[in-house]
Amino acid sequence: MDFQDTQPYHNKLVEEIRDAAARLLAEDVGPGDITARLIPAEQFARARVITRDDCVLCGVAWVDELFRRLDATVTLRWLAADGDTLTAGQCFLELEGATRSLLTGERAALNLLQTLSATATHTRHYVDLIADTGVRLLDTRKTLPGLRLAQKYAVACGGGHNHRIGLWDAFLIKENHIAACGGIEAAVSEARRIASDLPVEVEVESLDELDQALAADADIIMLDNFGLDELREAVRRNAGKATLEASGNVDRSTLRAIADTGVDCISSGALTKDVKAIDLSMRLED
Repeated sequence: MDFQDTQPYHNKLVEEIRDAAARLLAEDVGPGDITARLIPAEQFARARVITRDDCVLCGVAWVDELFRRLDATVTLRWLAADGDTLTAGQCFLELEGATRSLLTGERAALNLLQTLSATATHTRHYVDLIADTGVRLLDTRKTLPGLRLAQKYAVACGGGHNHRIGLWDAFLIKENHIAACGGIEAAVSEARRIASDLPVEVEVESLDELDQALAADADIIMLDNFGLDELREAVRRNAGKATLEASGNVDRSTLRAIADTGVDCISSGALTKDVKAIDLSMRLED
């Protein structure tokens, strides 16, 4: 389930963009930018935004909305789109408008761009490692607070796929749920009763639990911290019945070997929580 594939999630993203722009301006500008008042209100300028790092761009709509709210007379000319690969030193955005407005919106815009572009870039690095395997790379709910939808959109821009968005759009039955429900079969059965139209995923920690999840007809089975031999055996036992998702101990050094076991997808919280901001810079033109 990816934002670009389903209208309900797209609509939620549009709402989030509006809310995020309002929050960013409230956080940074507050009652007003006192330093910008040093500049005459009638002064106009042009500015360029460049990246100092190779990256995948993400965050265009957020910046558009931010400046629309701040000063609708500011014009933005994007030289690249979300999902495009940028090289260090490349200019990807030109702005023109009141100098005060350009400088007031600078930090909020760059903060958003540097974080979402970092998420998209990190995801692209992972995706490239398994590009020829057919295995899908999934994100998780381990997102930065307040940026759930934005980061999941960034994952999609980087070529990854969105797992469930929150606790409401799919079942993920984990160890404590299993214990509280009295077993895997009972948990899956209750999930079907509650919402038969939603996918049911079960997290398992052993091949025995895998067999139980298969017997219960789970749609997706998450293989938590399985070794490579266990993953291959799980693929053999599954024989294409359920979607198999590998999770745990996933990083750039292990990703390819996990993909080569034959699982259908791999999930990694690192895509959204272990990101290093992209170095961006805005400069006024002479």
